[in-house]
This record gives sequence, structure tokens and C-alpha cells, in this order.
Amino acid sequence: MANRHRGEVDIELDGRRWSMALTLGALAELEDAYAAESLEALVIRFAEHKLGTQDLTRIIGAGLRGGGNEVSNAQLQAMTCPEGVVGMARAVKALLAVTFKDQGTTSEGSQSPP
Repeated sequence: MANRHRGEVDIELDGRRWSMALTLGALAELEDAYAAESLEALVIRFAEHKLGTQDLTRIIGAGLRGGGNEVSNAQLQAMTCPEGVVGMARAVKALLAVTFKDQGTTSEGSQSPP
């Protein structure tokens, strides 16, 4: 079970519960994927709430790997979530909220402008 105090969030994929965390390594992976110059640039991008399916794949994939799971983005794209893409989006919202809670994210997961 995920420990939110450690920045962990659970997601159910292919009938299995997985733990995700945006560790420093996972955040570095996302900075690279988005060609972001800084962590602040990532926060600003995510605060815009304009996430597509590639964003969900990148964030969930990085979170899964940060949670200690060896799952590639290609493997993730073949997985199913019981709530579909909406469930995946909720998991991403929760993951971003626990990761950036002190950088302008409210307890509901919405981001205030940096």
C-alpha cells in the first residue's frame, strides 16, 4: 500500500496494484522527456492541466520506475486500468499532488500558479 508521506501513490493496472513515486531519478527522467530546464519548469507545465495520453504514459512510467518497478513505457501502454484513461488521469493527479504538495499544489491536487 502506498505511503503518501513518502510521495507514493497506488495504481491498478492489469489487475495488479502498483506503487508509484516521483523520486529524483523519476523527476530527472521527466525533465529529460520534456526538455525542461528545471524542476520549476515541470511544475509550471503540469500546473497547466493540459495533459495528453503521452503525458500520462511518461508520468505513470516514471512513477512506476520510481516506485521500484521495472516497467517500460511500451509495456505500460499495453496495460489496462479498471477505470480506463480516467483512472490513469486520477492516479497522475494524485501523484503530482503528493510530489509537489509544497510547491503550490492543494490537498485536492489542483495546482495554483507558481
